[in-house]
Amino acid sequence: MRVADRAGTGRADPRGGGYKWVALTNTTMGVLLATIDSSIMLIAMPDIFNGVKLDPLAPGNSFYLLWMILGFLVVSSVLVVSLGRLGDMFGRVKMYNLGFVVYTAASFVLTVDPLVGRAGAMWLIVGRIAQGVGAAFLIANSAAILTDAFPTNLRGLALGINNVAGISGSFIGLILGGVLAPIDWRLVFLVSVPFGLFGTVWAYTRLEDRGLRQRAPIDWAGNVTFAAGLILVMIGITYGIEPAGGREMGWSSGPVLAELAAGVALLAAFLVIETRVANPMFRLKLFRIRAFTFGTLSTFLSAVGRGGLMFMLIIWLQGIWLPEHGYSFTQTPLWAGIYMLPLTFGFLLAGPVSGVLSDRYGSRPFATGGMAVATLTFLLMLLLPVDFSYWQFAVLLALNGLAMGAFASPNRAGVMNSLPADQRGAGGGMNATFQSSAQVLSIGIFFTLMILGLSSALSGDLTRGLTAHGVPAAAAARVGHLPPVSVLFAAFLGYNPVRSLVGASVLGGLSAHNRAVLTGHSFFSRLITAPFHSGLVEAFAFAAAACLVAASASWFRGQRYVDDGAAAGPAPVAQPATRS
Repeated sequence: MRVADRAGTGRADPRGGGYKWVALTNTTMGVLLATIDSSIMLIAMPDIFNGVKLDPLAPGNSFYLLWMILGFLVVSSVLVVSLGRLGDMFGRVKMYNLGFVVYTAASFVLTVDPLVGRAGAMWLIVGRIAQGVGAAFLIANSAAILTDAFPTNLRGLALGINNVAGISGSFIGLILGGVLAPIDWRLVFLVSVPFGLFGTVWAYTRLEDRGLRQRAPIDWAGNVTFAAGLILVMIGITYGIEPAGGREMGWSSGPVLAELAAGVALLAAFLVIETRVANPMFRLKLFRIRAFTFGTLSTFLSAVGRGGLMFMLIIWLQGIWLPEHGYSFTQTPLWAGIYMLPLTFGFLLAGPVSGVLSDRYGSRPFATGGMAVATLTFLLMLLLPVDFSYWQFAVLLALNGLAMGAFASPNRAGVMNSLPADQRGAGGGMNATFQSSAQVLSIGIFFTLMILGLSSALSGDLTRGLTAHGVPAAAAARVGHLPPVSVLFAAFLGYNPVRSLVGASVLGGLSAHNRAVLTGHSFFSRLITAPFHSGLVEAFAFAAAACLVAASASWFRGQRYVDDGAAAGPAPVAQPATRS
């Protein structure tokens, strides 16, 4: 017998008003921790690599650099659908609470890394993957727990606060990593442990499973093909931006093509399996719900437009703007995060406000309008000179943050409101998977566009600039023929690019004047300004196009729609509410 989703009726919650705020504060804390850790390493990378005594720019070490950044994102993207479906079957709070345990334990393991060199880096990669598993449990079930706890007239506010906290967490992580890593690189991981312990105890003692459960066998074939296929695609994207076979990027290399082809084949097999099994992991029937389909498509496209933007802005600030304005390369990681704060403030301001308004007026006008304004901000960024006035940059960042925040909260509320009560874990997980996987795809796209822009002129400019200041022709040619991604990584890591790429032995043979010029603030930044701007124009144009299509998709979601309790599948057996 089906039990009506009383929280979905729009009436006051008959089960007590206090619980919903407990659910909101705990799940927001969980999602915030998970997303902070998705980015906390970006600024902290130089100190972490120094701590484990490994040079990430040395030949053969790019694997460790890439997977410290992307391992967390890849595993969380792969698992959120499966873990959301498990929440529907066995209890969303049980899965969420387990996530806090795994996340906290992994954070502690990362803190106590006893190894150095490549072994120490591999310890961190494995720990980051485990941390990503815990984060996936938290992200996959938080929206469903909130939707169960809140009536429809307050869901936009709740989901807006939760979603904006999640998105802004990725920007907060930049600042936190930049502050903690210079003190001690282990603090980057240790900071999560006390909050994780507190959140775990709080979740186990206060959260309750209040949603409908649908007991069913686990779709092992679907889980395995989906996970393997998505992992292979993401690995292919990751190594596509790496040089291979003498080329500046590996998109045409045999291994990358094989990984992408095998991944796509497995994902195609997964879709076939999901249409034939009785209890599929990926509820394809949910795509019959117009609001869910176009809301999820908007989620994917907005994440594609936003995901790689962070890397481009960091490289822009660290590699060019900050050195040109007198900051040393060791200072640029922290200050890049600080100068991006207007973006975070925009998110934090617009998210809750738009969530409240969407409860009253519906999701479409705010989600669509947000993406339209985001499109405009990317087009305006195309007009900025590389050496911009900061107030102009700050205004555009704040406007972009307001636009993304105005989109994110109503869009998430519209998607979750459209789902049947017994499918919220699976549907929320599907939506989160599209968002997380889009971030990895976006990084691949943005880096590819940037490398294409750099490759046309960087090699010749770099070689000529070095030889003009006394670097021997052979050494200058070697550096000039390094793949552009090495130059980007050097700037991104906050290293002095010329000192890192040319080497101390070569620089030691130069005159004091030439050495000072080459390793000073301005030489490298002025050298890459023109080719970097070429790639930046392509990247911003792509982001604008993605956001414009997202705005169109959001508009086609239709008028306001809230599921009335009918599920997309067989009626579940109601389970009694239990404390978890």
